[in-house]
Amino acid sequence: MNQAYQVKLDAFEGPLDLLLHLINQYEIDIYDIPVAQITKQYMEYIHTMQRLELNIASEYLVMASTLVAIKSQMLLPKQELPVDDSEEYMEDPREELMQRLIAYRKFKEAAEELKKKELEENQVYTRPPVIFEDLEKEKAPVVRGELSVYDMLNALGKMMERKNWNTPLDTTVQRMDIPIEKRMQDVLSKVKSSKDGIEFDHLFPYPSRGHIVVTFIAVLELMKSKEIYCKQDQHFESLYIYYMEE
Repeated sequence: MNQAYQVKLDAFEGPLDLLLHLINQYEIDIYDIPVAQITKQYMEYIHTMQRLELNIASEYLVMASTLVAIKSQMLLPKQELPVDDSEEYMEDPREELMQRLIAYRKFKEAAEELKKKELEENQVYTRPPVIFEDLEKEKAPVVRGELSVYDMLNALGKMMERKNWNTPLDTTVQRMDIPIEKRMQDVLSKVKSSKDGIEFDHLFPYPSRGHIVVTFIAVLELMKSKEIYCKQDQHFESLYIYYMEE
């Protein structure tokens, strides 16, 4: 018996955040966005979300429609009209989207700067200095990953492509409820047992939608609680998960 279900993830910040992520990832000039390329990459993320039956916010679908509309306008043949200074300037179809992205990037950078200052202020204390002999030898700082939820979703989509999971995911077996806490413990145990980290793909042994979604959420929750971290040496390379030691 098939059972339909949806999962909502609060980690996704919005379509502009996804577009900005793609622009940074592919080193695209924000003032000259290749709409065909960005639309293709954007739709791949949306397709991955839909295959997992994630509850996609309507704003993501609205942005998808906007990108397709802009792409269509860009593909229309340009009419050669006589030059007339009195005619109105023909606006670039990408102009509005570009301005929205620039404004969003400014606010995002400002928010990150304020968060950085907050973290710096949290290190300031008014109490007199105290010498802790057992802490005189400083430990090397833990290198944490800087991957976003979109990097994780992209890795998930690429993994399904590599494993040829292009057909509908397995829904023939009645879905079993897998508690997030139980899956988090399983993932954490696997990561702990591997000194060199575990490859992201190895957490998904078979194409069961329920197992994939719960595992994906478990990884995000463990990252959020700073129990694990993810690293990717270069864009588009394999993603590895490591245990965040004390």
